Amino acid sequence: MRRSERIHLPCAPEPAQQLTYAALGLDAGGGGRLAGSPQSSVTVQVEEDGYSSGSVVTLTAENLTRLPFFGWFYAPIFRFELRRGLRWSRTAVEAAEAGTPAPEPLGVHPFSTPGNFDAEQSNLIATVAFAGALTAFAAALFGQFGDPIAKSFHESDGSLASAFAITRVGAVIALVAATLADRYGRRRILLGSLVGLAVASAISAVAPSFGILIAAQSVVRACVNAALIVGGIAVVEEAPEGARAFAVSMLALAAGAGYALSVILLPIADLGPDAWRIAFGVSALSIVLVPSVARHLKETSRFRALAARTDEWGRFREVFDRAYGKRLFLLAAVGFLSNIFSAPSAQLSNRYLGHQRGFSSSGIAQFKAVTTGIPGLIGILLAGRLAESRGRRPVAIIGVLAGTLLTVVFYLGTGPLIWVASSFGVIAAASGSLSVGTMDAELFPTEVRGTANAFLLLTGVLGSVVGLLLAGLLSDQFHDLGVAIALCGVAPILAGAFLIRRLPESSGRMLDDVSPSEV
Repeated sequence: MRRSERIHLPCAPEPAQQLTYAALGLDAGGGGRLAGSPQSSVTVQVEEDGYSSGSVVTLTAENLTRLPFFGWFYAPIFRFELRRGLRWSRTAVEAAEAGTPAPEPLGVHPFSTPGNFDAEQSNLIATVAFAGALTAFAAALFGQFGDPIAKSFHESDGSLASAFAITRVGAVIALVAATLADRYGRRRILLGSLVGLAVASAISAVAPSFGILIAAQSVVRACVNAALIVGGIAVVEEAPEGARAFAVSMLALAAGAGYALSVILLPIADLGPDAWRIAFGVSALSIVLVPSVARHLKETSRFRALAARTDEWGRFREVFDRAYGKRLFLLAAVGFLSNIFSAPSAQLSNRYLGHQRGFSSSGIAQFKAVTTGIPGLIGILLAGRLAESRGRRPVAIIGVLAGTLLTVVFYLGTGPLIWVASSFGVIAAASGSLSVGTMDAELFPTEVRGTANAFLLLTGVLGSVVGLLLAGLLSDQFHDLGVAIALCGVAPILAGAFLIRRLPESSGRMLDDVSPSEV
């Protein structure tokens, strides 16, 4: 992608060239980064003006980034960056020629990258993000269609909550898969997870009983957990220094798109008692995309370098040693407590809106679009920027506390308040979860990063099971699902107030300094 800008200067070519280089901060060869666009370069060509005395300076901005799967999304952004950067460059050159003050430095816009991603990094992160979208879509379906599924099989709130808890048993499979990522690589595990969730989604679509559906969704949950954990590790390992949280936010953004697709399909449930099966069939079709993902997905450079040095890694006991044991237990406790609330809140919110607020499936889809779609996008973009500029810990603490309290208001409030509380709660929660999720990968070395995150997955799933069972029990006791879920909010408040601040800050530090490899 290329764009040019011509500037007429009333001086000879040699002085015009030097003036342009100085104004734009270019090297002696006239090359450098385009202002406001870390991914774009700018070159200068100076020649005599054939129609008047003076020179013509041609600025050529170029962006050679090639993104698989998301090129259509970023192409307009890159074109905007080229136009924006060239306008600023023209103003800077003309100001230097006139002897007036230079324009204010051009800041980055919300979608621009905070670091310089090379072609290999961009390719891997975009591919992992696309895989994240597929897995997030599959993961969201059981929760989104929980109410029509329960009606189809004549199940109660308590049995539905228990079913959500049972599917968490699939974490045992994900535990093994994430651990194997330290021995066999990130790529193999991610591709195997995509195949597994497509097959299990197909079984879910034709499940003749609630029990078979639960079994299939347990496999889906296992594959989803493995894919998202290993994908997050791959993104952190491949991202340039100073852009790790931003890279994770791009993965979260793609996952949010997958979740949004599940919401868009919600009105399907209004077509008939078994129409929910169509959505699971759509998820099963993701199998046709796996070969394309495989072609673009490479192993991370850090894992390749580790594999070249040694074949001794991924031993479970290493994550409990003195260097990393404290980090592991703190993150495990944060994940356990956070999931006590986030699991029932995510999985049972549609049931709550349908039963206690009288929303139809179409109405729930509209509510989620307004309170989750745009706010989620804003929250993820803010989280990626703030976690890099303000630090992981403060963003995580504020995000967890504010997100929990606002979500509690959603479950206890009425009328317009639930729309406002849900919207701002999603923004805050996105910041908290992304910051903690980034630290999950950053705070452990390459040789045990998958193993450590497998353990964190297990403790997080245990928290989910506790939260879902507790919410179901309290709902049957109080006959109020909203109150039951709100009471579970005490757990993440404890995590945000007392535990996160004890974690080491990883923002602004080299990944190998945060968690140096010992092999």
